[in-house]
Amino acid sequence: MLPFPARSLVVSCQATATSPLHGPGPMAMMARAAELAGAVAIRANGPADVAAIARAVQLPIIGINKTGDRDGVYITPTLAAAAEVIRAGAALVALDGTTRPRPDGLTLAEQISAIHDEYGVQVMADVDGYEAGIAARESGADLVATTLSGYTGPGPVPDEPDVELVAKLAATLGCPVIAEGRYTTPELFRAALDAGAYAAVIGTAITNPGAITQRFLRAVA
Repeated sequence: MLPFPARSLVVSCQATATSPLHGPGPMAMMARAAELAGAVAIRANGPADVAAIARAVQLPIIGINKTGDRDGVYITPTLAAAAEVIRAGAALVALDGTTRPRPDGLTLAEQISAIHDEYGVQVMADVDGYEAGIAARESGADLVATTLSGYTGPGPVPDEPDVELVAKLAATLGCPVIAEGRYTTPELFRAALDAGAYAAVIGTAITNPGAITQRFLRAVA
């Protein structure tokens, strides 16, 4: 059973190193604002941010740890990376759930099994397509997210989210499916839930003021 209800909103509180909001303090404040507005969980990157957010909010944290190769397995690529955010206070851990090889030599199933056995937390697999979603579930993932859809192929990243993938996975997997990736409007959030998503993770559209500002400026460029 997940520590947050169905048909709900998870807010991703992350900032790149070049952002003025980068760092545990600003991310903790962002998470607190999201909690007050009705978010049911926070997705956060790295042990420092996870620890600060855990002190600031009463919500469960989906921890990730971006320590891998940006051109390969990047999101929580190893068991050690998962352990860092779990120890920092993550209630769940999300990791790359694609079929690409992992840098520590473990298979996805071995990594998930070790997280279950050693830390007793649920694992969310961030996948890039239907086959990866099936494989991640068969490897023991407790929930599957569409986070990496559109980001691992040779072509440009699409503008719209992959609602079709949400629907296909929700109809097949028998576990909660989380919609994530390019959900930029309330209408798209609703579309994900109507397609069968257990919840949706919204990041840039809520917690990235720079990207929000640029969207408005592009409208009149």
